[in-house]
Amino acid sequence: MTTHTPLPIELGEEVAAALAAGDPIVALESNVITHGLPYPDNALTARKVEDAVRAGGAVPATIGIDAGRIIVGMGARDIDRFAATPGIPKVSSRDLPVILARGGTGATTVASSLVAAELAGITFFSSAGIGGVHRGAETTMDISSDLVQFTRSKVAVVCAGAKNILDLKLTLEFLETHCVPLITYRADDFPAFYCMSSGLRAPHRIDDEDVIARTVDFHWALGGAGGVVIATPPREEDAIDRDEAEAAIEQALVTARRDGVTGNAITKYLMRAVDELTGGRTAEANMAVLISTAEAGGRLAAAYARHVRDLVPVP
Repeated sequence: MTTHTPLPIELGEEVAAALAAGDPIVALESNVITHGLPYPDNALTARKVEDAVRAGGAVPATIGIDAGRIIVGMGARDIDRFAATPGIPKVSSRDLPVILARGGTGATTVASSLVAAELAGITFFSSAGIGGVHRGAETTMDISSDLVQFTRSKVAVVCAGAKNILDLKLTLEFLETHCVPLITYRADDFPAFYCMSSGLRAPHRIDDEDVIARTVDFHWALGGAGGVVIATPPREEDAIDRDEAEAAIEQALVTARRDGVTGNAITKYLMRAVDELTGGRTAEANMAVLISTAEAGGRLAAAYARHVRDLVPVP
């Protein structure tokens, strides 16, 4: 008989109570706290994101790795400590077993947050822009682990599309090839992070939250091995013009090649370069879309919880 080391998962009190009651919960990554804005803006944004989930009708569950434990539902003190502590490493799903075995601390990415959310029994996760297929991937094979994790973890991902520094057409091709359902919520086109449209039409638009809940449920009832991606665009007043963003990205790519930036360092480099080229406007849009997407995630998680409750026969 095969035995395993017990997984060190620690639930926050509010998250544990919500799970026991069947209340809606939205998982959140901690990487945006440690690798995004400077302190204390990062801590303030994290609180605003959690507040947005609550405004949508769900309980937020920010996930982090602390002293070899997976914390699902970080408290305010933990979030502030992560925000104020420099050098906390980014932990993706491939890194999780090593960090846990060493008793380490780390900030979860989209991929590792999905692993933790599924283990905890949380069915919805929210982020701003997901990872995807990088530009030039036909020669570099640089594809975000987020996409692979979507095929493995049964968690619905609510996002503002994929980051526009990526090859969005190939990102959609990857999702199609791996049978990951893609829905746009209240939009015809697949959004591009802080741009309302990528210029690519989404395969399915659904405006009714109850229909989205049934779609997620049917995907898993049909034997779907992974999750569902639900993309919703930023608010028009928060969005960056697509042509302006693309011009900044092209210029940033030139400097990245000049500076020899490759691999997992390229995303952070490009995001910062584009922000500088737009006079800080993309960073502001990034914060805004984190909040608006979290609120949408709360609404959709609440709709799914209602759907599940309706399926349970009354004794």
